[in-house]
Amino acid sequence: MKSHTVHLTMNVPARMDFVNITRDVAKVVADSGVEEGLCLVNAMHITASVFINDDEPGLHEDYKRWLEQLAPFDPSPSRYHHNRTGEDNGDAHHKRQVMGREVVVAVTKGELDFGPWEQIFYGEFDGRRPKRVLVKVIGE
Repeated sequence: MKSHTVHLTMNVPARMDFVNITRDVAKVVADSGVEEGLCLVNAMHITASVFINDDEPGLHEDYKRWLEQLAPFDPSPSRYHHNRTGEDNGDAHHKRQVMGREVVVAVTKGELDFGPWEQIFYGEFDGRRPKRVLVKVIGE
């Protein structure tokens, strides 16, 4: 069995945004030499997410509004107890929990095996600094 690991570095200038990383992940798969296997992609930071969905700007705006309704940004310690530690990102932890930590995609014939319209996204909820995304490909 082969195993290939790459860490992507994300530095999103906005506090919350979504970045399509499908091409980056597909390159890692191609470089791995794995023909049949699995590709794990996960955010290695507790205020970021990796998820699969459609690359449609209206949908992404809907996600941002929905997430902001669920967990509004509020740097004060009154809404989020986490902010009593001196942080201001209690909302970002909640948003990450909703959007998820990782995805696993089948690798078939050396390529990511997606359904129609599926793309891999990095979700940032407390941006403006570098964060890592792990891409691990295993298989034959």
